[in-house]
Amino acid sequence: MRAVRAHRFGGPEVLAIEDVPEPSPGPGEILLRVRAAGVNPVDTYMRAGAYAELPTLPYTPGGDAGGVVVALGPSAAAEGDATDSPAGSAPAGDATDSPAAGAPNAAGAPVWSPAPGDRVYTSGSLTGTYAELALCRAEDVHSLPEDLTFAQGAAIGTPAVTAFRALFQRGRARPGETVLVHGGSGAVGLAAVQLAAACDLTVLATAGSAEGRALVLEHGAAEAFDHHDPGHLDAVRERTAGRGVDIVVELLANANLGRDLPALAPRGRVIVVGSRGRVEVDPRDLMDREGTIVAMRLPNARAEELAAAEAGVQTALESGRLRPVVGRELPLTAAAEAHRLVIEGPALGKLVLVP
Repeated sequence: MRAVRAHRFGGPEVLAIEDVPEPSPGPGEILLRVRAAGVNPVDTYMRAGAYAELPTLPYTPGGDAGGVVVALGPSAAAEGDATDSPAGSAPAGDATDSPAAGAPNAAGAPVWSPAPGDRVYTSGSLTGTYAELALCRAEDVHSLPEDLTFAQGAAIGTPAVTAFRALFQRGRARPGETVLVHGGSGAVGLAAVQLAAACDLTVLATAGSAEGRALVLEHGAAEAFDHHDPGHLDAVRERTAGRGVDIVVELLANANLGRDLPALAPRGRVIVVGSRGRVEVDPRDLMDREGTIVAMRLPNARAEELAAAEAGVQTALESGRLRPVVGRELPLTAAAEAHRLVIEGPALGKLVLVP
């Protein structure tokens, strides 16, 4: 089979197509024929050798995909879909780690067991999804609604679960609050816009292009702002009659965090989802509002938190409240170009690779 491989860490040029042996599923594993693979910023950080946990070389990038089940390893069918656990089933604990009231919930969902031929999406892979075939843990594979394409399936895993966890687990979002999605036109941002709007939050969003601002408005934002405009956060405060926003979902903290804090409402929260460098903040901006900065990284989620987030995402998909947006599809051979675009290009939905 064909797969993208990297034999060293470095720039996008280290990615190349190779012929590799087809994998076979072991206990609790599923073999997936990849129809579309999602490209995430984290993939580029790993490729560059700039991530906390790095894969063993050589490796195939990618954790998200939409595809078809080819084969099940022993006991894989019994594993079921981790998203079938009720979203409220996490044990009691810190309120910041529990899904908020009003968040999508999968309580009472029927148990789903994968079978060969099923249309699925995956939120993780043992062998990498930039390939024609990928091995996945059974708990990472979820049923893909019939009205979604494989490319949309490739846009679900990391972006949607990240958005859910940022809003409802780390941000403790409640209906009636106002949220600013700072960088709303990318895959994570659009998922956050849709999920927040579906839960009766007032959603404000920023984007760096006219197309991006139109996109966030189309998907549930009440107003869109140009984050290249130096005064856009002043405009956000004006939009809230000077009160500020209850939550900021921050996709590029190194560029925005210091300016986010004065835009917070009393006891507002900034959830740092992405950053590419250092930033300077004034603690008085937090003190004056008794605000909070919290951060998240999806691999840090506890098993019950991840299951709850995936359950909420699955329910939102099945109800139509979440519709992944695919901005561009490229062939698998263009993996290096895809890595350049996901960092440098305008963020307009999800970029996917098609084997």
